Amino acid sequence: MNYLLGAFKPSCNVSIAFSDGKTRKQVPLKKGNGQTVLVPLFQSQENITGKVTIDPLQGKKVDHNGVKIELLGQIEMYFDRGNFYDFTSLVRELDVPGEIYERKTYPFEFSTVEMPYETYNGVNVRLRYVLKVTISRGYAGSIVEYQDFVVRNYSPLPSINNAIKMEVGIEDCLHIEFEYNKSKYHLKDVIIGKIYFLLVRIKIKNMDLEIRRRESTGSGANTHVETETLAKYELMDGAPVREAKLSLIFEK
Repeated sequence: MNYLLGAFKPSCNVSIAFSDGKTRKQVPLKKGNGQTVLVPLFQSQENITGKVTIDPLQGKKVDHNGVKIELLGQIEMYFDRGNFYDFTSLVRELDVPGEIYERKTYPFEFSTVEMPYETYNGVNVRLRYVLKVTISRGYAGSIVEYQDFVVRNYSPLPSINNAIKMEVGIEDCLHIEFEYNKSKYHLKDVIIGKIYFLLVRIKIKNMDLEIRRRESTGSGANTHVETETLAKYELMDGAPVREAKLSLIFEK
């Protein structure tokens, strides 16, 4: 039995290395198993180059029906049985059918790759970019190796970024007005705003303010919505005084 199990184990080690892996910025990526690893950061239209190394185990050879590398952009829906949907798929053939007796290295290049969507890890959905190497074999099964990387696309600041005003309350009991200095923020921005109490005829114990991230996937009856609280601030303890105004500055 042990002999049979050993016969189907990979007969080689496969590694994927980026050409500028030592100098390119590395960012943390949370994988599907919950483990966080550092991977290279790319933008759309960049060249993705490197090499694939296949190293047979001592005393073994690799019989194969061809070697290829794929650059995949995938969307995984966790609520849809974990199915993958490829929106980008580029293939490079690295080797024709044959045998590998010793370490062999294959260069690869994907030029000016269109990667319009950014990497995202959410509650119900994950968008990922990955390099996939496949050593095709027959009865023994193919050998597959993956290498994730992250995509972030930067855009110039918007020319128009108007302030936001919003009114909430209870008729004839409470009237509050929120004001934010702009409507669009980047990930490391500072949120500055004000809260005006225009009418207070009820007893108020305290007031908290939360920053939430909302994820909406699907459409119609199949829409899945998840809300996560990123930060919570206590703004006021007790009732406000007449014409009270709170100034808010949140640095995230």
